[in-house]
Amino acid sequence: MAIDPFGTTSVSTTPSSSSSSMSQLSEDYESFITLLTAQIQNQNPLEPMDSTTFISQLAQLSQVEQSVATNANLEGISDQLASMGAITGLSLIGRSVVTATDEVVLAEDGGSAEMSYYLAAEADSVTLTVTAEDGTVLRTYGGLDTTAGARHAVGWDGLDYEGLPLPAGGYTMALTALDAEGSTIASQTYAPLKVQSMTYENGLATLHLENGETVLAGLVEEII
Repeated sequence: MAIDPFGTTSVSTTPSSSSSSMSQLSEDYESFITLLTAQIQNQNPLEPMDSTTFISQLAQLSQVEQSVATNANLEGISDQLASMGAITGLSLIGRSVVTATDEVVLAEDGGSAEMSYYLAAEADSVTLTVTAEDGTVLRTYGGLDTTAGARHAVGWDGLDYEGLPLPAGGYTMALTALDAEGSTIASQTYAPLKVQSMTYENGLATLHLENGETVLAGLVEEII
C-alpha cells in the first residue's frame, strides 16, 4: 500500500476494528477458561479428559490474540502517518502547486504562466484557448501534442493575440481535442496555483488555492 505523504487517507474517529476484535476475544477467552474449569471439575475420574485438545484450543486463541494485536499496531502506525502528513501539508502554504483546473493565473502585469493538459486517448488535433472573464478570446495555441498518457506543457508569455501584455489576474483555459472522426476526446487542463491555507477535516488535508478553488493534497500533480 502506498503511503500518502499529505495525509489524504481518512482517519476513522470511531473505535477501530482491532479494538472491537480484542474486546470480543477477551470475552471468548474468559468464557473458554470458565468452561474448561467447569469441565475439569466435573470430569469422570475413571475417564479423564484429553488435555491435548485443551492445549490445541489455547494455542489457537493465543494465535488469534497475536494477530489482533498486530492489526492494532498497524492501525496506530497508519494514524500517526496521517497526522504527520497533515503537518507536512502545512509546508505547502505560500507555494504553488499544479492541479486540475480551468483557470490560469498571471501573477503580475505582463507576466507569464505555464499551462498543461492531459488527454484520455490519442487525438488527431489539439487546441488550447485562453479567454478573458467575459469570454473574449485572448490567445489560441494549435497543433499541440496529440499523444495520451502524459501531461503536456504549454508556455504562455502573458500576451494576447496582438502581442500586448495582459494584466495580472485569472484567465480561463479551454482545451479542444478531436479524433480523426471529429469526435471530442476527454481531456483535463492544469495550471499552477498558490496555496493560501489548508484545512484538515475527517482525515483529509484540503488545500485552499488563490482562485478560491480547493483540492485534496493527494491530488496535486506537482509542487513548484
